[in-house]
Amino acid sequence: MLELPLTRRQIALAGALVLAAIFLASRLLFRTDAPSAPPIPTAAATRTAVGGSQVVVDVVGAVRRPGLYRLAHGARVADAVAKAGGVTARAQLELVNLAAMIADGEQIVVPRKGTGAGAAGAGSAVPGAASGPVHLNSATLEQLDSLPGIGPVTAQKILDYRQQHGAFASVDELDAVPGIGPARLEQLKDLVAP
Repeated sequence: MLELPLTRRQIALAGALVLAAIFLASRLLFRTDAPSAPPIPTAAATRTAVGGSQVVVDVVGAVRRPGLYRLAHGARVADAVAKAGGVTARAQLELVNLAAMIADGEQIVVPRKGTGAGAAGAGSAVPGAASGPVHLNSATLEQLDSLPGIGPVTAQKILDYRQQHGAFASVDELDAVPGIGPARLEQLKDLVAP
């Protein structure tokens, strides 16, 4: 057999052909267009899809755009109100604790001037008492503090518990909050709702 010296150009061309063949072979072996089973969601993936670092709140009342909003975990009521376009001219903002941290699933109510909550706050009545039970999942520090036997320290513990454990599923969960025992829970059962 006769050997001819190969030029650099021929060597480069042969190398390129070998690389192209390897590339095509790998594409054929590892095809991704074949149907595959859908991935099974893990707990971490579910948390990420739902927004593990986010919370969803319902902002209602005297705001420009009431609705559901996603906010970063650790956001405050003021952030949720801002996300809803801010308050309207009829908002009774002194009844809202803008510094309170929000919990996932919480409803944030910005009362309107002249409504039952505003009238109760303006007079000598206890705020929240005239409009029915205090809702544990949306109550402000002031609303919780207005309950009999609940001072500002215990009210803050309720807010902290809600922030750490999420929305209250039932009133009986108050028993897990430090400072609320069975006797206090029995006293509050008719005055609060989840």
